[in-house]
Amino acid sequence: MKQPLHALALALLVAAGIGLPDAYAQTRTDVAVAAPWHVSGIDPAQDGYTFQRMEVGETLVDADATGALRPGLATDWTVSDDGLTWRFDIRENVVFHDGSALDAAAAASSLNRAMTRPGILSSVPLEAIEADGNAVVVRLSEPFSAVPAVLANYTTMILAPASFDAEGNVVAFIGTGPFAVDKVETPLSLAVRRFDDYWGEAPAIEAASYLSASRAETRALMAESGDADVAVTLDPAGYAQLKRVDGIAVEAVSIPRSIVLKLNLARGPLADKAAREALSLAIDREGIAAGILRFPDAAATQLFPPVLKGWYDADLPPLAYDPERAAELLAGLGWEKGDDGILTRDGARFALTLRTFPNRPELPLIAAALQDQWRAIGVDLAVSVGNSSEIPAGHQDGSLDVALYARNYGLTPDPVVNTVDDFGTGGGDWGAMNWDAPEVAEALTAALRQSDPEARSAAIHTVASALQQELPVIPIAWYQHTVAYPVALEGLVVDPLERTYGLSAVRWAR
Repeated sequence: MKQPLHALALALLVAAGIGLPDAYAQTRTDVAVAAPWHVSGIDPAQDGYTFQRMEVGETLVDADATGALRPGLATDWTVSDDGLTWRFDIRENVVFHDGSALDAAAAASSLNRAMTRPGILSSVPLEAIEADGNAVVVRLSEPFSAVPAVLANYTTMILAPASFDAEGNVVAFIGTGPFAVDKVETPLSLAVRRFDDYWGEAPAIEAASYLSASRAETRALMAESGDADVAVTLDPAGYAQLKRVDGIAVEAVSIPRSIVLKLNLARGPLADKAAREALSLAIDREGIAAGILRFPDAAATQLFPPVLKGWYDADLPPLAYDPERAAELLAGLGWEKGDDGILTRDGARFALTLRTFPNRPELPLIAAALQDQWRAIGVDLAVSVGNSSEIPAGHQDGSLDVALYARNYGLTPDPVVNTVDDFGTGGGDWGAMNWDAPEVAEALTAALRQSDPEARSAAIHTVASALQQELPVIPIAWYQHTVAYPVALEGLVVDPLERTYGLSAVRWAR
């Protein structure tokens, strides 16, 4: 692996038996991160996940690696007996990066501003968010048990009053985290510096940078050359290559993200439940997981992965690979193969277009595999690789046939919130499309409102069972979060919830 010039010089001094002065005991004070996602802007509603992962902004509620909620900028919280009023006590002696003090008024103002922007707060039946002494009070029109989990989402990060102009637009990202913004160059980079007045434990490193590198092979090369210290979301080839490089550690962590196919059930061929079952039966998930993802255990047997305890249901019959049964189901629906091997019915071909995007490098490869596997049962699948925004746009204008993407069910520590967005009444941009399932919407509402564990578990089981049987989306694989970093970078913990890159806890080996 290529070494920086200063590292080579120090190595020569050591080889010559020359002692190093204390000033050289630690040779690095910064960390460079390479990831596939653009820095779209400084508004948390637009690109808050980057600022959360770089530990610039913080939320009232935090979560550990298991998804368990823990104090953030709020030290504790309570809910009234009727479930309509939540109270969050604000941590004392916290200052923003501009030196102004965090108090309940600033936190409430920031959250009220977030209410006016796209984000997860739109899922909450809010009546008001207001300051009461040193507490933020959240008032609801109906019970909503996931309020603390919502307030752990990046769109609810608390920013200083000076972050906003008179119209509420974000003009500067002034948070409370262990790192403060040094420079933002959209859409490619973000530089941060250590915030010495941080309320918690100060980071060992002085600065960090984030670079958007959309191509997976580029990120792997950057890790190998030393141009990136932390490279995330590697393709299988890059992951395998970096495993063989001395001085580089690679990790793969199971995360609450599933690779799924979104189906437009208003498309004639997809309206039949049996047709969707046939398409699912024609997918060789184990082959895709082993051959493309290089993680055989990643083959999805249901939508929610085992890491989502309480949502993964071990009693559900697993999704299977049976192309012969798939062909039988389609024949039973009146589909017949033409001379070119493509199914036709009433003069119409079974032809679909799949949309996906390259930011996650495995997706186009999986799309190509699906193209071959579905053609084997007579389905003509065209693949369009473009921008991820084309998927929600296609949902909104109705032009979408099929989409392939990785859906994060850990946007909040409790997946009920974005599951409601995806599969509640009307579906969602990243969930069901033209699927009418009143019993699922009712069960999701119950899961949101219920505090009784048994009643909530029964509601979640109803949702998981319906998704497995009806297949408004078809699961392909459970995602593995892949990260490469130098072994000399000590203390790095890969977060399965992808909330942080863990930079505040790392240090370079002396």
